[in-house]
Amino acid sequence: MTRADVCAAILWTGATLYAVFGGADFGAGFWDLIAGDAEKGRRPRALIERSLTPVWEANHVWLIFILVVLWTAFPDAFGAIMSTLYVPLALAALGIVLRGAGFAFRESIDTLGAQRALGATFALSSVLTPFFMGAVVGAIADGNVPAGGGGDAFSSWLQPLPLLIGGMFVVSGAYLAAVFLVADARRSGAADLEDYFARRALAAALAAGAFAVAGLFVLHADSRYVFDRLVDQALPLVLASGLCGLAALAMLLRGRRRGLRPLAIGAFVAVIWGWGVAQFPYLLPTSLKISESAAPPETLAAVIVVFLVAAVVVLPALGLLYWLSQREQLVND
Repeated sequence: MTRADVCAAILWTGATLYAVFGGADFGAGFWDLIAGDAEKGRRPRALIERSLTPVWEANHVWLIFILVVLWTAFPDAFGAIMSTLYVPLALAALGIVLRGAGFAFRESIDTLGAQRALGATFALSSVLTPFFMGAVVGAIADGNVPAGGGGDAFSSWLQPLPLLIGGMFVVSGAYLAAVFLVADARRSGAADLEDYFARRALAAALAAGAFAVAGLFVLHADSRYVFDRLVDQALPLVLASGLCGLAALAMLLRGRRRGLRPLAIGAFVAVIWGWGVAQFPYLLPTSLKISESAAPPETLAAVIVVFLVAAVVVLPALGLLYWLSQREQLVND
């Protein structure tokens, strides 16, 4: 394995962590959006806020990590993506800012109208942001980003596959969030909320499955290189994702909770790495390979060293944050 391949694996690791933790974060906002009026949605929203408050800012560490590794280790790919997909990327960035502002300030404002406006900003941004991020991923997989950059600002992502992947990002995040919130409700002793989010996890799982099946047909039509490798070299990961998803679905139907989170995360992680295998050895299928976009060997070596140092310094701190959050030791009542 070359240094460039190692850096690509590091980049994919960051993308995986952001997809899991950031996706669940955005998904919780989706359930906030459709929780109902102020009275009906009061308790679900309270649980969502309690779960998100300690960790929502930390989840974006992975997005920063992805961007830094991409522009440092693969500058040509970074330039091509940014000069082609700047519209959905800018909309996603705007959504992150508005979402954070809405979440942070909606409980600090006294007037009811302002609270509702900020709450709606948080919830809507939680849906639109992952959609635009998914559209970016879909446009890359679709081969709509030229190696030299400067692709069309709109037709590059306003295509069936990018739009479908955008929708898949939204429902997949909603599924992860619902699974996480089932456990949070169980730990809080709120049996009614546990059932509430279990039903929504089931609905989101079925929706995600429908998107996945539709995505295979669109991928077959629009991106044969990725499709062919997905059903060949990446098939074990695809099957692992399906098995984990079916097992989680069975647990939800039977009312069992132990092991539900690992299964849901496993299904998510397996499909992300399956996608990575399907794209290999390209960063931009099929116009720019990992080796062609890689920075000089000295830069790649520095990225690897910094990643190892960060793994020792940062990962334990984030692990402690999540551990304390799960034990509800970070929220003041």
